[in-house]
Parts: sequence; C-alpha cells; structure tokens
Amino acid sequence: MGRRWLSVRVRGPLACYAEGFPSELHERGFTEVSSWHKLGLFGKLSRWLELSQLEPSQLTSSQVNRFLNQRRTAAPTGPRGERALEPMLTYLRRLGAVPEAEIERPQGAVEVLLERYGEYLDGERGLTATTISRYQAIARLFLEGRVHMQGLDLSGLTAKAVTEFLLREVQPLGVGSAKNLVTALRSSLRFLHVNGDAPPLADVVPGVSGWGVASLPRGLPPDQIGRLLESCDLSNTAGRRDHAILTLLVRLGLRAKEVVVLGLDDFDWRRAEVVIRGKGGQREALPPPADVGEAVSSYLLNARPKCSSRRLFLRLRAPFDSELTVSGVKAVVRTACQRAGVPPIGTHRLRHTTATEMLRAGASLTEIGQVLRHHSLGTTAIYAKVDRTALRELARPWPGSVK
Repeated sequence: MGRRWLSVRVRGPLACYAEGFPSELHERGFTEVSSWHKLGLFGKLSRWLELSQLEPSQLTSSQVNRFLNQRRTAAPTGPRGERALEPMLTYLRRLGAVPEAEIERPQGAVEVLLERYGEYLDGERGLTATTISRYQAIARLFLEGRVHMQGLDLSGLTAKAVTEFLLREVQPLGVGSAKNLVTALRSSLRFLHVNGDAPPLADVVPGVSGWGVASLPRGLPPDQIGRLLESCDLSNTAGRRDHAILTLLVRLGLRAKEVVVLGLDDFDWRRAEVVIRGKGGQREALPPPADVGEAVSSYLLNARPKCSSRRLFLRLRAPFDSELTVSGVKAVVRTACQRAGVPPIGTHRLRHTTATEMLRAGASLTEIGQVLRHHSLGTTAIYAKVDRTALRELARPWPGSVK
C-alpha cells in the first residue's frame, strides 16, 4: 500500500476493523485513490457511530439511512450514497460486526401476491429482472381493479371481467404494446391459477392481430456486423471483453441475460462445448464456433481481472466481483454501434442476425431453432418470412405475367 493510508486515522467503534479494510478493497480491484476515499468514509461512519453512542451491532438499515441523510446534508459533494457504503458494509457483515440488511416485506394482499408472482417468474420461468418488472406492473394494474371493500377476492373471477379489463387497457396502445399486454396478462392468469387463487382463464385472453412488414425479424447486413466487431480495440481490457461479448451475441444468438450468467465453468474447452442457461432454467450445451472460442480465450488470458467471481464477464471498474448486468451488455452493443457508425440497435437484433445469417448459409429452420434454443418450431417459423428465395418458389405467378 502507498503512503496515502498513513494519512487516514479511524477512531470510534469500527477502528478495530479498519486494518483489514484496505486489503479487502485491493482484492476487489479498487485503485489506491479510490480505496483511500473509501477508508476515509469508513472513518466517518465510525466517528458517527461514536457520536451517536451506537455500537456496530446496532448499525441496522435504518441507522445506515440516518447516516446517509446526515452526510447528504453536511457534504454536498463526495461519496454519500448507498453504493459508496457497499464495500465497507459487505466487509463488516462478513466479519459479523454489523447486522445483515433487513429484507423489507410487502404490505397488503396485492403486494404479497406480486412478490410471489415475481418469485415464480424468476424461479420457474427464468425471466430477466426487466421482464419481471414489466409483468408485475401489468399484474398490479389488473389486481388493483379487483380489490373491494372485503379485500382481494379472485375466486369468482370470470372471463367477462378479464375481457373487459383487456379491452379497456388495450385501446390506446399500438400493436407491439398490445401484444406485450396480452402476453403479460396471460402469464399473470396462469400464475393465479397455479397458485390456487383463480380459475383457469389464461386461454380466454384473445390474441392481437397485426403481422405487417414491421414485424419481420431483421438482421444486420454482413458489412455492419464486421464493423461492429472491428470497432473493438483488442489492445486493451475493455476492447477484448466487448469483442468477446459481441461475438457471442452475433455467432450464438445469446440473449443479454444469457451473456450475463455465463460462468467460467460453463466452458468445457476439452470437449469444445459451452453451456447456455436460458429461459425457465433451460440448459443447453452448444459447440462454440472457432471465432467465439478465440474471442473468449483471448479475453480470459489477456484481459479478465483476477477476482473471486466465477462469472465470465466482469465490470470494467471495481469492484470486479460485482456481476455485469443486462444493462451493461446493452451498453456494450450501443457503444459499439457509435464507434462503428452503425444505427443504434438492441441486443435482440443481433439474435435475429444469427438466425438470418444461418438462413443465408442454407441452415434449416430446425437447425436455427436448436442454436437459438427455441422450445417450439413455431417460434422459429417466423424466420421463414424472411427467406425470400424459398418463398419465391411458393409464390404463384401474377395473372397475365410472363412466365
């Protein structure tokens, strides 16, 4: 450690834990300057406990919020948010010096049901946090309309009530938003039936018409794919990591969440397989193409920080043991588009790119469905709409046209 540590003196009830904190920060990848600031905040928290006549064992979540509120008032600049306290609280909780964070329990019948619904979507369906939040919002809208003076009663729920709700909410929406509403409502009704709260009504929710040209899955042209991958600077950590992420998205058609949960143990280099953990706890072993193996191995050997995390992809800034998020993967794609001069796209557009490139190379819909890990061939059949060569053979000639 540098000389900066010598200028930090920790007083108060946390002083006995201060000696090991710098090593903790160093192992988690924080720079010396950043660690110096965090040790200073460690000292301020200890001093605050002393002035408040509190022991470390009394540092509950409510007391942490009190400290933060006073910091925001006393220090208009500098670290004073919950994120700044995370390293020290994690360190102190592991030592048993301070209590674990309290879990806030939901209040009210709707909130309790929504929490169980979220657990169901996560554990049974394996959906992303963003999708779960969107489904819960629609479920909340539906459930709050069923709360009466006697509370929440769903046992008498009817198909008419479901249809009335759908017709009322779908009116101002476009085709895409209406389809999302229908999908989320069906999911909510299935859960309510499985949970024993309502009769089986998911099948009474009608579909939404609208299968126009705008709904066709669109992949990127080959030249734009090349520009995206070539935009990564392979001479630095960020470039190698982003190149590996983009290669996985383009060549294996992974979802953003599937990239996030990839672990070091998911790659079997001897057997040339990678295990993909998809929706609903699905696990599929795929043979990675050569360029995927080269991109990932280059990142592992030359760019991945050393830390205790078993996740494949890590943050570029400390703490490295904090997992890369779905938003982080989307930011990788967005930034690459800016560098390459490509119009901004989402990660799912790269999944469509995988399918359309396979189709262009002569792969069958069954083979595409296996790579994309679709549960049903009907889901893959949407790509038949973009296979113009095959569709041309099926098209009937226009009356009066030259054969």
